[in-house]
Amino acid sequence: ESGPLRDLIEFPPDDIEVIYTPRECRTVVQAVPEEGDTDPHVRDCVRSYTEDWAVDDLKRRSMSIDDTPRGSWACSIFDLKNSLPDALLPHLLDRAPNEEIDRHNEEHRKANRHRELFALHPALDEEEPIERHCVPEVPKEHFGQRLLVKCLSLKFEIEIEPIFASLALYDVKEKKKISENFFFDLNSEQTKAMLRPHIQTAAISTLARSAIFSITYPSQDVFLVIKLEKVLQQGDIGECAEPYMVFKESDAAKNKEKLEKLRGQSEQFCQRLGRYRMPFAWTAIHLMNIVNSAGSLERDTELEMSSWSERRNSSIMGRRSLERTTSGDESCSLTGFRPATLTITNFFKQEGDRLSDEDLYKFLADMRRPSSVLRRLRPITAQLKLDISPAPENPHYCLTPDLLQVKPYPDSRVRPTREILEFPARDVYVPNTTYRNLLYVNPQSLNFANRQGSARNITVKVQFMNGEDPNNAMPVIFGKSSCADFSKEAYTAVVYHNRSPDFHDEVKIKLPASLSDHHHILFTFYHVSCQQKQNTPLETPVGYTWIPMLQNGRLRTGHFCLPVSLEKPPQSYSVLSPDVPLPGMKWVDNHRGVFNVEVVSVSTIHTQDQYLDKFFALVHALDEHMFPVRIGDMRIMENNLEAELKSSIAALNSSQLEPVVRFLHLLLDKLVLLVVRPPVIAGQIVNLGQASFEVMASIVNRLHKYLDTSQDMHGRNSLLSSYIHYVFRLPSTDPNSPSPGPGGLGGSVHYATMARSAVRPASLNLNRSRSLSNSNPDISGTPTSPDDEVRSIIGSKVRLSNNLFHEELALQWVVSSGSVREGALQQAWFFFELMVKSIIHHLYFTDRLESPRKNRFPERFMDDITALVRNVSEIMFKLLNTSLAFFLNDLLSVMDRGFVFTLIRAYWKQVSTKLYTLQNPTLESLRLDFLRIVCSHEHYVTLNLPCSLLTPPASPSPSVSSATSQVRQKTNSSGFSTHVQDQKIANMFELSVPFREQHYLAGLVLSELSVILDPDNEGMFGLHKKVVSVVHNLLSSHDSDPRYADPEVKARVAMLYLPLIGIVMETLPQLHDFTAVGSSGEEAEGEGNSMISQTVAMAIAGTSTASPIRQHGSFSAESSRSLLICLLWVLKNADELVLQKWFTDLSVSQLNRLLDLLYLCVSCFEYKVISTKSKDMKAKLEEAILGSIGARQEMVRRKRSPSGSAFGSQENLRWRKDMTHWRQNSEKMDKTRAELEHEALIDGNLATEANLIILDTLEIIVQTVSVTESKESILGGVLKVLLHSMACNQSALYLQHCFATQRALVSKFPELLFEEETEQCADLCLRLLRSCSSSISTIRAHASASLYLLMRQNFEIGNNFARVKMQVTMSLSSLVGTSQNFNEEFLRRSLKTILTYAEEDLELRETTFPDQVQDLVFNLHMILSDTVKMKEHQEDPEMLIDLMYRYRTHMIAKGYQTSPDLRLTWLQNMAGKHSERNNHAEAAQCLVHSAALVAEYLSMLEDRKYLPVGCVTFQNISSNVLEESAVSDDVVSPDEEGICSGKYFTEIGLVGLLEQAAASFSMAGMYEAVNEVYKVLIPIHEANRDAKKLATIHGKLQEAFGKIVHQDGKRMFGTYFRVGFYGSKFGDLDEQEFVYKEPAITKLAEISHRLEGFYGERFGEDQVEVIKDSNPVDKCKLDPNKAFIQITYVEPYFDTYEMKDRITYFDKNYNLRRFVYCTPFTLDGRAHGDLHEQFKRKTILTTSHAFPYIKTRINIIHKEEIISTPIEVAIEDMQKKTQELAFATHQDPADAKMLQMVLQGSVGTTVNQGPLEVAQVFLSEIPSDPKLYRHHNKLRLCFKDFTKRCEDALRKNKSLIGPDQKEYQRELERNYHRLKEALQPLINRKIPQLYKPVLQQTDICFVMQFSP
Repeated sequence: ESGPLRDLIEFPPDDIEVIYTPRECRTVVQAVPEEGDTDPHVRDCVRSYTEDWAVDDLKRRSMSIDDTPRGSWACSIFDLKNSLPDALLPHLLDRAPNEEIDRHNEEHRKANRHRELFALHPALDEEEPIERHCVPEVPKEHFGQRLLVKCLSLKFEIEIEPIFASLALYDVKEKKKISENFFFDLNSEQTKAMLRPHIQTAAISTLARSAIFSITYPSQDVFLVIKLEKVLQQGDIGECAEPYMVFKESDAAKNKEKLEKLRGQSEQFCQRLGRYRMPFAWTAIHLMNIVNSAGSLERDTELEMSSWSERRNSSIMGRRSLERTTSGDESCSLTGFRPATLTITNFFKQEGDRLSDEDLYKFLADMRRPSSVLRRLRPITAQLKLDISPAPENPHYCLTPDLLQVKPYPDSRVRPTREILEFPARDVYVPNTTYRNLLYVNPQSLNFANRQGSARNITVKVQFMNGEDPNNAMPVIFGKSSCADFSKEAYTAVVYHNRSPDFHDEVKIKLPASLSDHHHILFTFYHVSCQQKQNTPLETPVGYTWIPMLQNGRLRTGHFCLPVSLEKPPQSYSVLSPDVPLPGMKWVDNHRGVFNVEVVSVSTIHTQDQYLDKFFALVHALDEHMFPVRIGDMRIMENNLEAELKSSIAALNSSQLEPVVRFLHLLLDKLVLLVVRPPVIAGQIVNLGQASFEVMASIVNRLHKYLDTSQDMHGRNSLLSSYIHYVFRLPSTDPNSPSPGPGGLGGSVHYATMARSAVRPASLNLNRSRSLSNSNPDISGTPTSPDDEVRSIIGSKVRLSNNLFHEELALQWVVSSGSVREGALQQAWFFFELMVKSIIHHLYFTDRLESPRKNRFPERFMDDITALVRNVSEIMFKLLNTSLAFFLNDLLSVMDRGFVFTLIRAYWKQVSTKLYTLQNPTLESLRLDFLRIVCSHEHYVTLNLPCSLLTPPASPSPSVSSATSQVRQKTNSSGFSTHVQDQKIANMFELSVPFREQHYLAGLVLSELSVILDPDNEGMFGLHKKVVSVVHNLLSSHDSDPRYADPEVKARVAMLYLPLIGIVMETLPQLHDFTAVGSSGEEAEGEGNSMISQTVAMAIAGTSTASPIRQHGSFSAESSRSLLICLLWVLKNADELVLQKWFTDLSVSQLNRLLDLLYLCVSCFEYKVISTKSKDMKAKLEEAILGSIGARQEMVRRKRSPSGSAFGSQENLRWRKDMTHWRQNSEKMDKTRAELEHEALIDGNLATEANLIILDTLEIIVQTVSVTESKESILGGVLKVLLHSMACNQSALYLQHCFATQRALVSKFPELLFEEETEQCADLCLRLLRSCSSSISTIRAHASASLYLLMRQNFEIGNNFARVKMQVTMSLSSLVGTSQNFNEEFLRRSLKTILTYAEEDLELRETTFPDQVQDLVFNLHMILSDTVKMKEHQEDPEMLIDLMYRYRTHMIAKGYQTSPDLRLTWLQNMAGKHSERNNHAEAAQCLVHSAALVAEYLSMLEDRKYLPVGCVTFQNISSNVLEESAVSDDVVSPDEEGICSGKYFTEIGLVGLLEQAAASFSMAGMYEAVNEVYKVLIPIHEANRDAKKLATIHGKLQEAFGKIVHQDGKRMFGTYFRVGFYGSKFGDLDEQEFVYKEPAITKLAEISHRLEGFYGERFGEDQVEVIKDSNPVDKCKLDPNKAFIQITYVEPYFDTYEMKDRITYFDKNYNLRRFVYCTPFTLDGRAHGDLHEQFKRKTILTTSHAFPYIKTRINIIHKEEIISTPIEVAIEDMQKKTQELAFATHQDPADAKMLQMVLQGSVGTTVNQGPLEVAQVFLSEIPSDPKLYRHHNKLRLCFKDFTKRCEDALRKNKSLIGPDQKEYQRELERNYHRLKEALQPLINRKIPQLYKPVLQQTDICFVMQFSP
């Protein structure tokens, strides 16, 4: 019965139609010859230019892929308006049967879903899809870039006579005039009146003042030349121009009389000589200048071109751009510049002897030079105003060059704009489409120097004659300005008193359509007498000459140098040329050529090519049947006509390309005609098929070769493709038909009258992709005998007189050979498309579309086609391959489907054979293109027979488990056919033979996919993207095809792609790993940042995230994504029962692989949070999108609480470049707000839909496996995918369904979570808690419900829910520690909801359950409150870590001492925070502490010798570690339920932690610590005999020690500062002092700036002050309302005994607990004084723990001060100086610069005050106080040492310097000797008392000790 499925099986009946589209005509009336079409050639041309287009209309149902709108999203489904905050879920606690719950969940999940998945997925980023055939452009008249010039006014200093102007374009480089003249007249009416006797009424066409010029090849060399003429008068041009140069308008009153006189003379001349003109003045405009200057200015521009010099400036612009580009052409565009108004003020007087075009080109070239000759000329001042602008699209009131009105032309009385005909600078290749027949006659020069008699003021009268009588002058000469449209004669301008004048006139003539031998141009030369003398006539004829229009039947054009006769030519002169010496005639200069004239024709009738002319003439002779034929000087009789015809066809190759293109349509039509209707010559049928085919092939190739710019992506020349599309039609096949088309060519008239031709609107064929559709491929039906008309005489060369074009074409092609065959194959597309159009016309007009396809064509034709396809498949190249594919695609619409499939199979086999031998990926790529094109057929689905089922296999299939039989019963009741049970379901899912036979094309596509994606097939690696896009495009087009919208139909379509699931499963290891760390989702945020990446953690715990062991992902992200969306489409649309039945047959490993695939899909389609430029916009957008797309109030509320987002979206997520699927070009961030919102909406929808499809599939899997034995492993996998999807950014909609499925899963299989998958229980708790803190109420409601049920189920299993309790507590800790945007307010609300459930739960009211829930909730609430504080300090990293630390310490006190798991969690959190901030040493310490904690508990659990004994083992790594030792009152045994159950409390976990610690130490550069860590690890690996791990470790150790050696002297660990906080604003911190560890080389200013900035932001900038000195702070003196920070730089401090152990740089920077800083002071309170009063205070600080520790600031717990006296200060200074000298001297390698610097500081003249002054102050006298003796002596010895070191340094320096520094060395030595002399007496003075027995003396030290 009919219905959507019926349409799937059958092709629509009205598939193909031929439509005649009226040709659009530019002009109001069609251009046709006035005198009717007498001549057959004219008739054919005119028909070719006027007949309608014949277009095949192929109804297209499936939309092309890019017509589909991306995302028609139904926002409604995301609308959460009606949900109340955290309402309880109804019926949550009811005990419903599982089936009921599943059914309910499914109904909800399936409601309001997206119909089209691909609408949400961007198409692949690829070039133009290969299957798209653009509809060629309609053939139309050619125009270049169009320029509108309006002439506004012309004004001279004096106005005494009319002036006539003309405009034309010239190209200096090509030396060519590139437009006809535009004549315009700007004279006032009063001035015009002076010419009254000579002017007939002016036709409106001659009053035009604006013109449109067309320029095909704009360049820097184009000039607009303006020429002025005036009425002829006595005197040469110079005299006549004088008044214009002399008089000024301003002096008009003064010169009134003179002007009156001049005006009077002018009036006389106008009366008498008004019909003659003389040259007057000219000027030129460099066009590109105007365009460039106008382009660069803002508004419509006024360009003033005043004096010549300024005029130059305006052309500088043009010069520059000229130098920039090579040919100058590229930069020239006339389309976009701003309109400009020009005022031209300079004209040059015309020189009488320099009128020729040659002279003009010289002037123009000269104008562009800076030192132009023209600048020196005296100009004629005037004002010509022009407007120049790009021509509008459809200007009103336009006349063509033939004076036809162009549409729109609303009113004939309006002054028109003239279109000016272009003479393109180079050839233009465009076929003629309108009738035009013009002739331009340009007289150039005349030489009457040798003519006797008076002939001086010479004019030439030009006439076009159609006979010899003077009355035969035809009115076909176009008028100039202000005159009639046409006249019978034209006069050239007169050059006064010149016997050999040059002319610059252009006479435009409208040629009659049909010319005879009598048509000729007559030139009459006159002498004009300018002075009025008596008896002298006005004009005297002084010569005659002429040009006959036809020569041997062809139009004569070109350059002529004609002799001039002195007398009127005799009778019947017109058929001869003047070159022929007629008897008795007198000639000027002995019959030499004295008159040069050029004749140019612009005609769409005359080909002006001898070969074309001959061919057309012969064809017409055949038509007319008139013999003998005269061609040129030959007479051809009927008997040698065949030979001539064939040779003329062959000779077409020699014709010029330009005329061939111009007459292309007519030429091809005639060739087709000769093939279809072989002429009968002398009673014989002459078969011209071969000759025509050969010349067609040759022409087509020439066009391709020379016009390669006009090709589309398939290499189709646009001229040829538009010929086929619009022009080509079958000639009427019966020569005696009642109404043969004109010229015998069309039959179009005959066909057009058929009833069906115009049924469909013509517009339909415009923007369709070119693809054919089919009529019914009726497979049954007995072959009847072929039609008589088609029957042929097989074997003989001659067929019946009417050949069918496609049959003849196929035959000729198959039998062709050599270069012809080569040429035809090169451009196969042309012949293929011709053949198809011919077939369609044939079937349509002979009404065979109704007949069965098998009977439509004779066998002979089918054989030819088969042979042709075989030939083509042998020679594979890209264009040929696509041509063949399009051809076969077309044939599927008109021929028998089975036949076309055999052709495809033949092609396939041939390519496969080649591939087998060559292994060439290019071939494979071509085959993909082929496939893609064939499959783009509109009825592709129908061609695949989607409804027929695969035949059952021969062997009986063994019965499947009972589950399947249940499926069967369901199947029968469903719409799916009962045959399903009889056939092996696997056949439908595998590329089995039955599948490939049944669904032929789909089978080919999927086979290609499977072959190319096969990992062993390495050569095909580059084709992944291509083959995936083939499938992607197909599915995408099915998805958006309205024919397949019905779900039942879509399921049938999806059946064609079931094997895709298996293929994608196979490729899983090669797919891009979207789950990799760094993809978004809080994996990276939560556990990820715990320093142990999720994957490592899983590995440690012995499970794995992405289960399959991944090979390197060999697919790009883009290809993988496309493949996965295809997979989801199939899963979404396939029949669920079929899927379920197949899943039943899959093995456990296959099902697990499918689950891995779904896991990957979750990551792949995760919603990526957008990062836009503005933070605010980002916030708003994410609110709009995440979670509740469309819920506005929700948005407003979320705006207030910054944390809100549905997916727990992370602040720091970014698009990852390699994962963005937006096309790269749209990466630009300047998208509009609306675009961004739209994209984000679609992305959100895609993520939701993709995840819902995954959820549907998981449900089917669960249903399938719930009855099998292997369910545990599979269900674990299902849970893993579910949890993963919860971890990713998800919409509220998805999460509701996800939680529902999770609840159902837990209630069906509780043991799954609580017994087997303990890891997953922990994960689930974390996910649920995170969702409980969501800002969106529905998500919270569902998450709370899930969490409550989880506790309840855990309780029901064992009467307590310790496991869930433990996991929830840990999850919360981990959550608050890491998540940036965690909101405690929302979590509190969820906790309240859980309590409410417990209170309402009647079943468990009597048990301890409600109380346990309450305890847990309160406990969680406590943790939450602690974290509020952390929240406040989110931006203060030190404080945050402190709080975490404090929290961890307090946990033990708060009753969590039983929970090492929690302590570990917090250490993990801290490690994560440190890593984020690159504090690798601290992160490593956290990991070491974690390892120590794990070791403690492991040693309690089991005694293994090789494991560390507990914390003690780690002492060498850090002295701080002992705090992790297990507390003695750890009454809890570690193996109690739920304790130490985390993945780290195992040997593998410990190893993982240590490896991470080593890695962090290594990143921190502390390689010695790496060694210590490995000392703990090595015994473990040794015990496990793990050689591989040991090899790695030793490798890393080698690396570490290598770096120690290599980086010696270049290592830097940290800089330390003492920071004190004072002021009540600091709260807990008030009066606290810390040592801060900052990154190496941190300056005091930096930390000061950071802290001041941070607290300034917190308390207000004016509230925070930094204390600049390091003196003790007296709090009483500080402003109590302000916050004070004191920052001091400190250095590590070691006692002398410690220095023995701390040798290396590492030793001196590791395990640091004491620091020192010095403060200078004097006793009277100043900081600095003279040497003898300068004291120094050293403050030594001790911290509570050693650096590096698990935090970067440590409290100071002890302080002591040591005060040094001035002399002690001096001793320290001198020791320091001496050390510096020693170091610089012994440095290796030596550093001369450093050495000289230190020396200069020690002995340089400038500073010998330094050491010397110290010595003089302290050593000049022996101190009076005996207590100072020792210091005095010590200082003396220091100086001794110092001088010795100076000497060493000088010696060393001497060995290092070059000759240029000798003088410098001498200077240093002199200074040194001076210093030594000055010091000598001071050093040698010993204190005698010291050398007596030692007295009991104590050094004076003021030691003050106090503890804070």
